[in-house]
Amino acid sequence: MNSRAQIRFLPDGKRLHVQDGPIDLIIEAFGPLAEIEKAYRAASARFETVLDELCSELSFLRQPCSTEQGWPSGAVARRMFAAAMPYAPEFFITSMAAVAGAVAEEILAAMTSAAQLSRAYVNDGGDIALHLAPGEKFVIGMLERPDRVSLFGTATVNSSDLVRGIATSGWRGRSFSLGIADAVTVLADRAAAADAAATIIANAVDLPGHAAVVRVPARELAPESDLGDRLVTQAVGQLSASEVNQALLAGCETAKRLQNIGLIRSAALNLRGETRVVGSIAQLTPLVAHERGFVHA
Repeated sequence: MNSRAQIRFLPDGKRLHVQDGPIDLIIEAFGPLAEIEKAYRAASARFETVLDELCSELSFLRQPCSTEQGWPSGAVARRMFAAAMPYAPEFFITSMAAVAGAVAEEILAAMTSAAQLSRAYVNDGGDIALHLAPGEKFVIGMLERPDRVSLFGTATVNSSDLVRGIATSGWRGRSFSLGIADAVTVLADRAAAADAAATIIANAVDLPGHAAVVRVPARELAPESDLGDRLVTQAVGQLSASEVNQALLAGCETAKRLQNIGLIRSAALNLRGETRVVGSIAQLTPLVAHERGFVHA
């Protein structure tokens, strides 16, 4: 048994908090009490095995994805690889781009296999897997930037929607980014798919070579980073309104391409208080939109 994993309820007594090394999840289930208890037991049991499974294939998961690779063995690793592979022919990407979403998916799958729930979510640092029974819905907050609680609006996901995964990426987040987006939030059919897409779109929100953008090799910040010597953003200085728009438009072009081929449902891109939306985010409600520069792209 994994003695590292920390599993406890949050003070509200409803949400389960599980943590093991870098994996830190908030889980909540809705339904009859007996079913919720079964779901939480299943989540806890599955969670205890996840990190060791990932570590056993870490060298593979840190390699750039390629059609010449075989598939990894573990269930979470396979979710990661499947989410990242569509981008391999055009972009640099490793399976690690989808790790948070894939973990959230796997834990949610364990819960829904064990119990009959009306709703449930697994939140892995802002990358969220959703379960919605018919007639149910979730209202989600759309982050302006991932390093602090700052919402530009909310979106409602209904059971009739195909969205079951939400992910946010950006240079201010917990992972490295090649771009300058404060936050890119993606809605997709699965959490791992949203996670990988958010990485790609956030990288595309960029002003290559701009003097106000400070970049350093990822390896200097984290020697084991899967990004190696690629330059990751560490600071963004003053940008003009036209430069902000230029960077956001670049990200929107990528997001539209991903939407057109079915990899995402929608995306919201944020930079310096400006927001652009690609696709139809169900029942999107902007917060103080006149102050946020909200625009539908």
